[in-house]
Amino acid sequence: MPKGFYFLIGAQFASGLADNALLILGIYFLNEQGYPGWWAPLLKFSLTLAYVLLASLAGPLSDAYPKNRLMAYMNALKMVGVLMLLLGVQPLCAFALIGLAASVYAPSKYGLATESVEPRLLVRANAWLEVSVVLSVVLGIALGGALTGLTESGFATELTDYFSFASGVMVKTQTLPAMSLVLCVYLTAAALNFGLQPMRRRAAMVSLTWQSVRWGTFWKTNRKLWRDPLGGVSLYVTTLYWGVGAVMQFAVLVWAQQTLALPLKTGAYLQALVAVGVILGAFLAGRSFKLHSARQSLPWGLLLAVLLPVMVLVTEVWLAIPLLLCVGVAGGMLLVPMNALLQHRGMQVLSSGRSIAVQGFNENLCVLLMLAAYSALLAFGVSLTFIMLLLATVLIAGMAPLCLLLWRQAQPSSMAR
Repeated sequence: MPKGFYFLIGAQFASGLADNALLILGIYFLNEQGYPGWWAPLLKFSLTLAYVLLASLAGPLSDAYPKNRLMAYMNALKMVGVLMLLLGVQPLCAFALIGLAASVYAPSKYGLATESVEPRLLVRANAWLEVSVVLSVVLGIALGGALTGLTESGFATELTDYFSFASGVMVKTQTLPAMSLVLCVYLTAAALNFGLQPMRRRAAMVSLTWQSVRWGTFWKTNRKLWRDPLGGVSLYVTTLYWGVGAVMQFAVLVWAQQTLALPLKTGAYLQALVAVGVILGAFLAGRSFKLHSARQSLPWGLLLAVLLPVMVLVTEVWLAIPLLLCVGVAGGMLLVPMNALLQHRGMQVLSSGRSIAVQGFNENLCVLLMLAAYSALLAFGVSLTFIMLLLATVLIAGMAPLCLLLWRQAQPSSMAR
């Protein structure tokens, strides 16, 4: 792998670490400030909204400017969002700004990965990138859980009292030391972005014009990728995966609190176990699949669907640990090959920045719809068991036709042998 690719991995890891720690701290912050429980998924909703609203701008912006600098500026914008939270701005507005920065950051990140390696190494590069993404989720969630413990310590109280002079400006919160640490991590990520080495084969810059950012232009590129046989299948699978995964992220916390009687801190550690499983799955997928065989990972989606309803039946932590690891492994084995195939076809059909923006739009639109439905079901008092069964049904209905098609396509070749 080129040297610049590993700088990209480090920068992505630092930014993702701060993102995930901040989400756990945001949930704690809402509880501390007296918001109802069903507000927690709305934080993720706010983060995701910009991916949909700015989809027509994010791709062309990524193609028009040096991607490493753009990523650094977006990390700085995330820091502004954290400061807004501390200054008492409505939490959903603060997280929406952070989501805006993330929506521009993502096409640049994946675009750099696509530009930096040859197609034959793209599955392996995606495995590395997904490992860094998921490792940042694992450690970010764990860090967020640990920092919620810090907020309850005497040190947090002393530091909050030390800044009492700013009480007329800043909101009174025990999360101040933790938020300060998150700011430092974002600053580190921005520094790594500026230090990125030139990529081995940088794509030509594309001028940013009104025509390129119009929604009409974006819908044409969106349709073009959906109509591509391989691009459409991989986009469909990753879109469904991230929609289900977004609900799982919060469902695990609720399940840990309601069924396993665990606090938020420990529930966050269980949530991180899924991410550990994804890392294992990504590692195995990088060794098991090539770009031409990426569709053979589709049956792992069915296994994932079977495991989801089993989760709510588990009432012991020692059983929950291996189950959550298996859920993560199945997800990693499905996601990495599909992501690599989508990026490869997207760069051929569109461009690196535009294809990632189209991917982000569809995936995050699905996340928005799934989270809105999940929040509504919780607000109406629907049980977690029913929600997980519904989630498994959606995943089976989505994956079964593709697996059947894959099986039918494999039949003639096997009969010929």
